[in-house]
Amino acid sequence: MKAVVIENFAESPKIMQVSDPTPNSDGVVIKVEATGVCRSDWHAWMGHDLDIVLPHVPGHEFAGIVEAVGKNVRGFKVGDRVTSPFISACGNCSDCDSGNHQVCASQTQPGFTHWGSFAEFVAIDHADVNLISLPEEMAFTTAASLGCRFATSFRAVVDQGNVSAGQWVSVHGCGGVGLSAIMIATALGANVIAVDLSDEALKLATSFGAVATINANQVDDVVEAIHEITKGGVHVSLDALGHPITAVNSVKSLRRLGRHIQVGLLLAEQSTPPIPMDRVVAHELMILGSHGMQAYRYDAMLNMILSGKLAPEKLLGRCISLEESISALTSLERKSSPGVTVITQF
Repeated sequence: MKAVVIENFAESPKIMQVSDPTPNSDGVVIKVEATGVCRSDWHAWMGHDLDIVLPHVPGHEFAGIVEAVGKNVRGFKVGDRVTSPFISACGNCSDCDSGNHQVCASQTQPGFTHWGSFAEFVAIDHADVNLISLPEEMAFTTAASLGCRFATSFRAVVDQGNVSAGQWVSVHGCGGVGLSAIMIATALGANVIAVDLSDEALKLATSFGAVATINANQVDDVVEAIHEITKGGVHVSLDALGHPITAVNSVKSLRRLGRHIQVGLLLAEQSTPPIPMDRVVAHELMILGSHGMQAYRYDAMLNMILSGKLAPEKLLGRCISLEESISALTSLERKSSPGVTVITQF
């Protein structure tokens, strides 16, 4: 198969012909029809994830058609249209037994623990636990955004943030994760403040329901601006970027008893932001992580999509080829296009 291969961290990957994957007894191989280019893929390319063994194929948010099925798979067959969370849970451990597949200690992750979806085919373990059947009316390009950014945002807003109608929510970073969170929180009836450095991204945020926007380059103090708009701070705040500045601003944006949700990855030298724990204690704030979403929770999200309350297809930006993905991946930290970039040509 054709794939993007990282031979050395932080050096330009190459398009190569490599062996096709084969399914484990409880897994499947999926023919990739669309796969997103995500900031997490950039972290993988940089070598920030210690699980990665070179040479490596990145990519973890995808949708496609089941190509081959392991002998123990019962719920899926060749030809099925599917997607999957970026975390493949084992389905048998105490975390999985409690319903928390997203923190399974035995998890695998395509694009991290094994070769991912910047390729014609990708393998997924424990298929009966981790695959989601796609509605026929949902395009693969739309579905590709669900496995990481949109699903992660859904769980962050709905399950971790417990956002409800009338609450104030701030979203720091208006990339794919942030725009998804804005759309979802708005659908729940929240009042969302979007924060970013790009006027173009903030314009998109407004179109997805943000009632106020803040360009962090154009105000003296982001936190002060949020407290002024909300008359006391937000109920829930998300760092959707993953940077010490946005993480700290998110915590400081909260009103008393507020909830900070860390969605963006903080890795390498950015892994220890100076969180103001004195404020956390005095205001009884909650700091929560959000790491993907369980496959069984997709029904709630898909139902909102099919009803028209959520429209992840509006997040789509560029559709590119596998060859073009190399430039998109390696330049991601320096420049990014509004919306989600999806590989659709292999």
